[in-house]
Amino acid sequence: MTTHSVVVQWKHSGQVDAANNVVSLVHQWTFDGGITVDASPSPLVMPLVAKENAIDPEEAFIAAIASCHMMTFLTVAEKQRFVVESYQDVAIGTLGKNAQGRTAVTDVVLKPKICFFGDNTPSSAMINKMHKLAHKHCFIANSVNTQISIEPND
Repeated sequence: MTTHSVVVQWKHSGQVDAANNVVSLVHQWTFDGGITVDASPSPLVMPLVAKENAIDPEEAFIAAIASCHMMTFLTVAEKQRFVVESYQDVAIGTLGKNAQGRTAVTDVVLKPKICFFGDNTPSSAMINKMHKLAHKHCFIANSVNTQISIEPND
């Protein structure tokens, strides 16, 4: 087993939006590799306290699912002796109500477009099989209740 850590830090700026009586919720995430990024609520969810060019938890969640699937897919493809030239995914998550009636990222659709090197190109059936294996072995997919669909963009 491994452990992973992220430092999440927020500090009151001393400023309050008097018209709306709100304080900014912009904060920082510092990852164990030393990278720090601004994080914020989604401007679509909490526009008065958000920062447009910060990462919001919903985006980070969707990115984690897509990134984990991609890395697992690349590993599966390599084991099958396919060489991937490029992989691009436009992942889309939907915020809605879960079975308990609470707001959640209810589903994520991955739409990977994959290009392979050389003549050894897998069939559509083999690509689908590799996606199923990648989904089965993806740590993040195994950790969440969100419905995850994969729609290869051939």
